[in-house]
Amino acid sequence: MASETHVVTGQARLSYVHLLQPYANRNSGEEKFSVTILVPKTDIATKQRIDAAIEAATQAGVKLWGGRPPKVAIPVYDGDGVRPSDNMPFGPECKGHWVFTASCKKDRPPRIVDVNLQDVMDAREVYSGIYGRVGVDFFPYYQAGKKGVGCGLTNVQKTNNGEPLGNRTTAEEDFGDTAAAYTAPQQPQYAQPQYAQPQYAAPAQGYGYPQPGQIDPLTGLPA
Repeated sequence: MASETHVVTGQARLSYVHLLQPYANRNSGEEKFSVTILVPKTDIATKQRIDAAIEAATQAGVKLWGGRPPKVAIPVYDGDGVRPSDNMPFGPECKGHWVFTASCKKDRPPRIVDVNLQDVMDAREVYSGIYGRVGVDFFPYYQAGKKGVGCGLTNVQKTNNGEPLGNRTTAEEDFGDTAAAYTAPQQPQYAQPQYAQPQYAAPAQGYGYPQPGQIDPLTGLPA
């Protein structure tokens, strides 16, 4: 039975997908499986479940923190606002969404399944831009003097393909309009050399060689 801090989202868009191979970001240096989840603001039911789970995690953190702090850091952000890391606007794909990242340690990888609950292990099927439902657990933490609620990743169900996010292009986009312009180079044709049999001139008559009929048949000497 799921706890009060566990949430399964409705269909969301997935970004910064690191689900098949762990990834170490430049801040922590620890390799983890992770995904950023974009929940449409129209999905009010999922947002209500997330808010309730964060409150349950906050209540669980009171003992850890020695009381409830005046401000608890939570992992869910408004995609129409700015990123907390650099105060720059979120990417255009985040507009109209609630944005949060879930992760898990590399020794506890998430299970990824399709709509038929069959495992998905093909990297071509798991990329930034797909749609899916995600199972997450919210938990309290106290780290480096910061008191807040984190988000753990459990399972992912891919529900639909989507336009890939990021700057990566397809091979067709890169080369499709120029493929016909490049053909295999023609190999040069080399003529085979023609060899003629050498022509030797017959020795001229009268150069000291005995001519036919001038040999004595008895002695073998010139006559």
